[in-house]
Amino acid sequence: MAAGLESSLNNTGTGLQMQFTRGLQNRLLSATILAASAVTLVPAAYAQNVVVQGNRRVDAETVRSYFSGGNVNQGVKDLYATGLFSDVRVRRDGGRLVVVVAENNVINQVAFEGNSKLKAEQIQGEITSKSRGAYSPATVQADVQRISDLYRRGGRSSATVTSRIVDLPNGRVDVVFTINEGDKTGVKTINFSGNSVYSSGRLRDLMQTTEMNFMSFLKTSDVYDPDRISSDLELIRRYYLKNGYADFRIVGTDARYDAAQKGYIVSITVEEGPQYRVGAVNIDSRLPDVAGADLQKHVRLGVGAVYNGDAVEKSVEAMTREVARRGYAFSQVRPRGDRDPSSQTVNLSFVVEDGPRVYIERIVVRGNTRTRDYVVRREFDIGEGDAYNRVLIDRAERRLNNLGFFKKVKITNEPGSSPDRVIVNVDVEDQSTGTFSISGGYSTTDGLIAEVSVSESNFMGRGQFIRLAATGGQRSRGVEFSFTEPYFMDRRIAAGFDLYHKQTDNSKYAYYENWVTGATVRFGLPITEEISFSPRYSIYQSTIKIPNTASKPYNDCSVAIPGTTPAVPTALASCLTNGEASLALKEAAGRTITSLVGYTLAYNGLDNAKAPKNGLYAELRQDVAGLGGDSKFVRTTGDIRYYHELFDNVVGIARLQGGHIQGFGGRDLRIVDNFNLGPSLVRGFAPGGIGPRDISTGMNAQGNPLGGTKYVGGSLEVQFPIWGLPRDLGLKGALFADAGTLFGYSGKTNFTPGGGACVANNIAPTFAQGTCVTVGGDTTTIRSSVGASIIWASPLGPIRFDFAKALTKDKNDVTQFFRFSGGTSF
Repeated sequence: MAAGLESSLNNTGTGLQMQFTRGLQNRLLSATILAASAVTLVPAAYAQNVVVQGNRRVDAETVRSYFSGGNVNQGVKDLYATGLFSDVRVRRDGGRLVVVVAENNVINQVAFEGNSKLKAEQIQGEITSKSRGAYSPATVQADVQRISDLYRRGGRSSATVTSRIVDLPNGRVDVVFTINEGDKTGVKTINFSGNSVYSSGRLRDLMQTTEMNFMSFLKTSDVYDPDRISSDLELIRRYYLKNGYADFRIVGTDARYDAAQKGYIVSITVEEGPQYRVGAVNIDSRLPDVAGADLQKHVRLGVGAVYNGDAVEKSVEAMTREVARRGYAFSQVRPRGDRDPSSQTVNLSFVVEDGPRVYIERIVVRGNTRTRDYVVRREFDIGEGDAYNRVLIDRAERRLNNLGFFKKVKITNEPGSSPDRVIVNVDVEDQSTGTFSISGGYSTTDGLIAEVSVSESNFMGRGQFIRLAATGGQRSRGVEFSFTEPYFMDRRIAAGFDLYHKQTDNSKYAYYENWVTGATVRFGLPITEEISFSPRYSIYQSTIKIPNTASKPYNDCSVAIPGTTPAVPTALASCLTNGEASLALKEAAGRTITSLVGYTLAYNGLDNAKAPKNGLYAELRQDVAGLGGDSKFVRTTGDIRYYHELFDNVVGIARLQGGHIQGFGGRDLRIVDNFNLGPSLVRGFAPGGIGPRDISTGMNAQGNPLGGTKYVGGSLEVQFPIWGLPRDLGLKGALFADAGTLFGYSGKTNFTPGGGACVANNIAPTFAQGTCVTVGGDTTTIRSSVGASIIWASPLGPIRFDFAKALTKDKNDVTQFFRFSGGTSF
């Protein structure tokens, strides 16, 4: 019983203790909630009793304003968001709310140490920390990463960046970024696997990214850039689709930094699939009054042709423009390809139908810091208020990328103010478009030559092109200024002008010097994607001078040179023996003004304008001189070039050219108006070495080409990589065969005063120049040659060495076995 009682008492005591503990906890919890509520939700009356402590530069009333609404937590967040404070604390003191703040320091200046590859201005534009702004450790740390990313994009992934602050009086600090730029980290190797149709070398040629080699100090294309690699993969994909590999896909891409090689190893795995041909082409038009047969002419592919993704894209564009022209602004053309792997054919279907009636509400251009908005907008064939058409939007994006004004272009859409409205956002990033170059070179025609030029392809952000160049050399010098407005009168018409002054010393081959000063106004009108029409007007003054000095006595039969011209002519020595200009050339001496109007009609179907492998280029040029001035002639020339890849990177080139010039209005053609051709027609011949020549007795035939009025020529060439050498060096070899002729001299031959009988050259007793010209070499004899070339597309400019052997020629022609031409830019 005693034990039971003790147990009962103990249980009773424990229960009382637990009740007391729970009561105390409840009271404490209630007090805590009440205190938190008092701090969190301050009545408006307390807002007048907010006490601010710790502020030095920020006015106390400004801090109080953040708590006027009574929500203390939100006020604290908003104060932090200003970036002015490193710490904000709140406490309750009786009826007052005490806000204790610690202000951030103010940045006096931002400095950079160790940077030499990038200017301080470039880095400053990337970071957020600015002079006179609030100092924030988090912002500075983010800027460290931004600078590192900037160097990575510039090919220096090993660059390291640290930061420190220098304390100054009055709460100011200097922020210093210390940069160790490190070595350039480029692409050491690009490896392909899974490819059998095209070699790895061919695929590397398609890429903008190149491998590092001994010329890396001259280029930046070997810098590892993930964005550029992604762009290169798209180029490879489009190349396969263009050549019929509709199943092509890139299986994987891996970029690994190899510390031992100090560069990236890029590995790309592809799956090519079979090549497809077009099995059938069908146009399903679901628009009234638009028959599918009417659109057939806009299809760029025919049955049996190799499937071509680019041709499908252009077909869609052409049909979209045609149906829009017929009044169906909302129409859309959807291509579909049904592949049959067994027959390796693609049956193409183009479905033409009305699309959703969506209008463009706005076109918003963003990111352009230099280029004007209208330069971007004019690349669109549609504008605000027009029917939205995805095909035309994609076309504008390609045009913007092709301008070369931007590092990147991306066009996206977002919903407009209503379901039938869309906003088109154009995000661009400007890049440098100005160049300064110093060029030098040598050719067997012009000798040593140098050029200094300044050009800008986006002048003042207006999309205009300007160029100023000055040239000086052994046998030529001059200055030239060019200006081009690509959108004349707000239309897709290029307009521009050229001003030039040039002196050419042709005395090595033709015994005269020529000064030309003039101007040209030109226009460019695109007719289709491949065809363009370019009218022009030119006016220029040509001043021809016959040198007559001790070193160049080419007119001493008319004006004797003491000590150089033989005082007593004999059969072995006369004024002709040291070289004399032809009478036809002497007649052309002096000033002549030529005013002419002309045009160029060109077709460009090349796959690549700089290094074509396939395609056709044809050009017809015609000029008529006689709109005032002293010259009257009609000149017509034509040039056709066809490129075809015979094997991997082995390109065959066939060229045909011809020309004709004829005077009118009773005017004879001057010798300098004629075609004076040599290696540009048939390699293996000297400049002016083909065609009619003055072969009068005692004349130096090599120095007196007369030129002709008609020419025709053709050539076959095969260009190939030089095996055993890295393709990135840009060295190629070539074998060629040329054939052509120049004939039809129509100028005066009798220069006897009064038109009397001719006096022959070098005949006793005068042994001097006669009064008539004897023309030789004016035949239709085909001149031909074969030879080999070394072509170097060097980073310093194109260089070409031609070795040619003349096979057939006229006895009066002048040959030339070796010809060198090239230039450098550094």
